[in-house]
Amino acid sequence: MARSLSRPAPVIPAHPHPPTRTGPALLSVASNTTLILLKVVAGSITGSVAILSEAMHSSIDLIASIVAFISVRKADEPADEEHRYGHEKIENLSAAIEGMLILVGSGVIAYEAIRHLAIGAKVERLGVGIAVLGISAVANLFVGAVVARRARATESAALEGDAAHLRTDALSSVGVLAGLVLVQITGADWLDPVVALAVAAAIVVSGVRILTRSSRVLVDEALPPDELAAIRDAVHDFGPRGVAGFHKLRTRRAGARRYVDLHLQFRSGTTLEDAHATAHELQDAIRSRLRGADVLIHLEPEDRVQPGTEVPPAPGPSEG
Repeated sequence: MARSLSRPAPVIPAHPHPPTRTGPALLSVASNTTLILLKVVAGSITGSVAILSEAMHSSIDLIASIVAFISVRKADEPADEEHRYGHEKIENLSAAIEGMLILVGSGVIAYEAIRHLAIGAKVERLGVGIAVLGISAVANLFVGAVVARRARATESAALEGDAAHLRTDALSSVGVLAGLVLVQITGADWLDPVVALAVAAAIVVSGVRILTRSSRVLVDEALPPDELAAIRDAVHDFGPRGVAGFHKLRTRRAGARRYVDLHLQFRSGTTLEDAHATAHELQDAIRSRLRGADVLIHLEPEDRVQPGTEVPPAPGPSEG
């Protein structure tokens, strides 16, 4: 029995007026710039390698935020003669760069921590460092939440990577703050570089996660199963319109945009005009379920239907 055209399907709603992505990116740049200055001053006053490592981490975050800002502006540019598919994939490239920067930052922090463990270090005036790290953690959690919310609203890979940077920085600030409190309580200065090493390990996990996610898009990984199911459901809903089957479904992503192409077979007797009109309606149906989808459909006759790819026809009078 054919599926009803009114059957609900997974929908990724479209925004009639997509929110801007540059505002949160600029906020991230301003926040990281301010925090770098605070951490450098606090690290110089206290002599804490963990705080100076945090300043290094924020410096990398600043570079990542600038990369994210540039990429979201470039991704918004329309397609041109040299980039016929648009510029959206630059966002995924940006996220990959951010992931690599996180890994570089963790290596620098680990090196400095091990060096200070070897030569020894004296940590002083911990109150200043604790205050600065507290401010840093709160600021990064707030800005990270703003950036993450906009990343979800716009499906921006660049902003998603930037938000991950900020969350990682906030968590590392909390870790270093806890370490300084322990140093102040116990007087064990060696705890400071040990905490820095723990922070570096946590940052590696975040960097690998971002790099893996962005790499999947860069190598044209297919859309997730629920989105593929939404496409198949949309095609099956057009069985009563003369669609006999479909195959060669290919999907990928670039930034927030999805690309879908497939071969669609029509029943014998369907005119080219009707098939063309139905294909356009199917494109609209897929776009309504997958926000930002660019859909390309190749029309074929019924004899091209492959076993297992058939679409049920409209129900007969006795089928209700």
